[in-house]
Amino acid sequence: MPRFAANLTMLFRELPFLERFEAASIAGFKGVEVLFPYDDAASEITNRLRAWGLKMVLINAPPPNWAGGARGFAAVPEEAGRFPGAFRRVLRYAGALGAEMVHVMAGAAEGSEALGTYIDNLRAAAEQAGKLRLTIEPINRHDMPGYFLADYDLALEVLDNIYLQLSPERVRISSDSDPGGDACTCVGLRTSDRQAAGGRPLLAPRPMQVHASRPGSV
Repeated sequence: MPRFAANLTMLFRELPFLERFEAASIAGFKGVEVLFPYDDAASEITNRLRAWGLKMVLINAPPPNWAGGARGFAAVPEEAGRFPGAFRRVLRYAGALGAEMVHVMAGAAEGSEALGTYIDNLRAAAEQAGKLRLTIEPINRHDMPGYFLADYDLALEVLDNIYLQLSPERVRISSDSDPGGDACTCVGLRTSDRQAAGGRPLLAPRPMQVHASRPGSV
C-alpha cells in the first residue's frame, strides 16, 4: 500500500510555509517532505509536525535553500571540502525533525572527477547517517541545467560503487512518477536492458521512493 507525503515546498504555496502543515493534515496527509527546511528554526517546524500529527519523511541536502543558492553540491569537486560540514548541519536538522530520509543532491557538475566526488561524499554521508536513509534522484537537465545525476544509468553506476562497501538499504534511488507512469517499472526495464546487453551484474536490488509529479495526482 503506497504512503503519500505532501511536498510542502511545492504544495499549498498560497500559504506561508509554516501554515502548510495544517493544510496538509486537513487534506489527509500523514507525512510531509520539505526540500530545504534550513531557513526556519528546526524547533518551529517540529512544533508544527507535532501539532498536526505529521511525520517528516524527507529533506534535501546539502543546504542552502531552494531559492537562494545551488541546489546541492555533493558531486562538485571544488566543494568537496565544504560537504562534510554542510552534511553535519543536515544531520542536526534531520534528527530534530525526525526525518526518515535525506535526498543528497549532486549539483551541477560533469565528468569522472565529479562521479568520484559524489561517490566519496555519499559513502561518507552514509557512514555518518546511522539509521537515516539517504536517497539519490536523477533530475533532467531541462529543469535543472547542468545537473550531474541526470539519468538512471548513472544513478545505478553510483549505487554499484557504494554497494561494494555499504548495505543497499543505506542509499536508494528516489524517482518522480507521472500519474500515468510507473517509475519502478522504468528502472526495472533499465536494469533488465543492462543485464541483457552483457553488462556487469548488478550488485543488489534497488529500493525506491516514488514521487507523484503533479499536485493534482496526490
